[in-house]
Amino acid sequence: MNTENNMTNLVLQGLGDCKAQLQQLAALAGVTGTTSSRWLSDTALRCEGVALDDAQRQSLATAALAAKVDITYDAGQRKLSDFKLVAMDMDSTLITIECIDEIADMQGLKAEVSEITEAAMRGELDFSASLKRRVALLKGLEATALERVYEERLQLSLGAEAMLKAVQQAGMKTLLVSGGFTFFTARLKQRLGLDYTHANELEIIDGRLTGNVIGGIVDAEEKKRTVARVCAELGISTSQAIVMGDGANDLKMMSISGMSVAFRAKPVVREQASVALNFVGLDGILPLLA
Repeated sequence: MNTENNMTNLVLQGLGDCKAQLQQLAALAGVTGTTSSRWLSDTALRCEGVALDDAQRQSLATAALAAKVDITYDAGQRKLSDFKLVAMDMDSTLITIECIDEIADMQGLKAEVSEITEAAMRGELDFSASLKRRVALLKGLEATALERVYEERLQLSLGAEAMLKAVQQAGMKTLLVSGGFTFFTARLKQRLGLDYTHANELEIIDGRLTGNVIGGIVDAEEKKRTVARVCAELGISTSQAIVMGDGANDLKMMSISGMSVAFRAKPVVREQASVALNFVGLDGILPLLA
């Protein structure tokens, strides 16, 4: 194990009245009078020039987890103006639910479908095959169930509106790319003023779901292609894109971004993302780019 002290910058973020907790964690990280630190907000503290070895990082991570505080290392080197696009997954990222699980609940099959969804998001099942399998279980369900899910169960994730307001005011474009369904992405596009959306389309005949998806499946590869395509249309590099997701099918599009954000994500995603937000909201990216 590497035990050499490495100089780094870090941002500590929490929720609510967390100043004391952030100060305690900063002290644990060795922040002293010789270390540059400043409050970015009441819930975010930046510390620069911190020297931590592997054991100290692990101790800090354990303490932060107990305090429900997010740590981002090497923060503060980039600005919001360095990016031109924010691309987001929908289910369990921009919104709090998995739409297909809630639709399945209308069919009395939520437990069965949720189990498949979770396995797919962990990367244990092929996404396209698992989606077809789940959608097939919805055959015969009245299409009005989709509207009920949207109206009664769909909620935006913590910090979503604040994040979108900030990036839109900064002149950035927004893309919602989802392995979910156009019924929901279209409504969110209008509601939130998003620039681009791409998702799967459920086949509906005579007011009922047929159990089929129209056209190709928006899987991990298609998500990656979509981010690349939108960047090309905007005349920007994919390194100028921030990509947010929570599941294994988001990893490929996250891999081509300039900043990848794992939000309430599965372990496989947290391990590979440049930023992991486990406790704070989606607006937790803003202090990192201040």
